[in-house]
Amino acid sequence: MSREDADPDAPAAIGAALYGLATRAVRRLPRDMSLTSAATLATLDRTGPRRIGDLAAAEGVTQPAMTALVRVMEESGLVERWGDASDKRVTLVCLTEAGASYVRTRRQAGIDAFERLIGELTGDEVEALVAALPALNHLAELESQDREGPKQ
Repeated sequence: MSREDADPDAPAAIGAALYGLATRAVRRLPRDMSLTSAATLATLDRTGPRRIGDLAAAEGVTQPAMTALVRVMEESGLVERWGDASDKRVTLVCLTEAGASYVRTRRQAGIDAFERLIGELTGDEVEALVAALPALNHLAELESQDREGPKQ
């Protein structure tokens, strides 16, 4: 079926299903830190070191708010600041091993929760999800590019 032949209401229905699933998944995660802190750590894990201004833009917060958040995460040992070798005026925020471990643990908890739920589906439903994996992965790439903008 071509995109033009698809149900015109399908994008809205799919968007609603994905949004509902994502918000319920977020509610299941441990609440040991703010969602913005956890999202910032995940961004650093995906993209590598970033400027505070870039992190603020990626997470949709002000630069002063991100500066305060980075300070707290730095005091917790989750991130550290490094000077940029190419521009001495720039400071980059980097994950520490503890921060990377936190991201891996949190991600695995989410994967495990979905794995348990997927175990409740029928074989046909699992096959449908497997068939949708390329589209879901592409959608995640598009969302990431749209949200994070260019890498510094």
